[in-house]
Amino acid sequence: MSVDFCPGYGDEPFATLVRDCPGLDVYPFDSFRTEWGPIFHRGRLDGTARLLAIGQDPGQHEEILRRILVGTAGKRVQGFTHKLGLTSGYVLVNTFLYSVFGQWAGAAHIDDAGITDYRNRWIAALLDSSPIEAVVAFGGLADKAWQKWLASPAAQGRPALAFQHVPHPTSPESANKTAAARAAATKAMLQAYNAAVTALRPAITQPELTPLPPLYGEAFTPADLPEIPNIDLPAGVPAWMAGERSWAVRQGDTVLAKRRTLVVTVPTGVIPAS
Repeated sequence: MSVDFCPGYGDEPFATLVRDCPGLDVYPFDSFRTEWGPIFHRGRLDGTARLLAIGQDPGQHEEILRRILVGTAGKRVQGFTHKLGLTSGYVLVNTFLYSVFGQWAGAAHIDDAGITDYRNRWIAALLDSSPIEAVVAFGGLADKAWQKWLASPAAQGRPALAFQHVPHPTSPESANKTAAARAAATKAMLQAYNAAVTALRPAITQPELTPLPPLYGEAFTPADLPEIPNIDLPAGVPAWMAGERSWAVRQGDTVLAKRRTLVVTVPTGVIPAS
């Protein structure tokens, strides 16, 4: 059996970026789950990425997998890249290296110089090493992250890139409690995704899929949710960890207990019935 995997961060400039990653001196403990470590990226670091996608912050599945935008959000982002004709020619980074602790934390620290400067070093490294042709920001904080890059000295004099800001892929579920509200929010989000895909497609000069997949309808279909490829994930990751089903949850009777406890459960059906 031959299984692809992500080779990690052995090559420069990414090896140095990983060594130099900020900790508690930049990401305060009362605002970020620094105890679970930084999660850096997902996708190509080998000079083949044509799309740069910016997410927000890692969640519990990312903290186990050590790659960003997996699970439900990840599969929806994967579908978005497919709509642009890219099955692997992308690289994804987050606004924040660590999971935010509380909904307020991201907005409170989006202007922090240390967070911004390190993230801009990653963006500069990606733009310098890959033929990036388009950028998409998933969520409001991700959009602010890209705008901060554009305003930085390191961005000056570079060619303009096609850019779109779209809602975060799980925003319909996080912002709406009823099924009807979630369906309406999903429909609106997919309309925004269609507009962004239409705007970005001309910028991608070498799509990997031809013909390009159709645009979204009013709700996600199975065709809109392709699998996250093994080449995006560390070696040895079981296939079910790349799926959409939830397998990691925070548990605890107190805030501290819930912060320190992640329970991982193999989904039903993976282990054959005895």
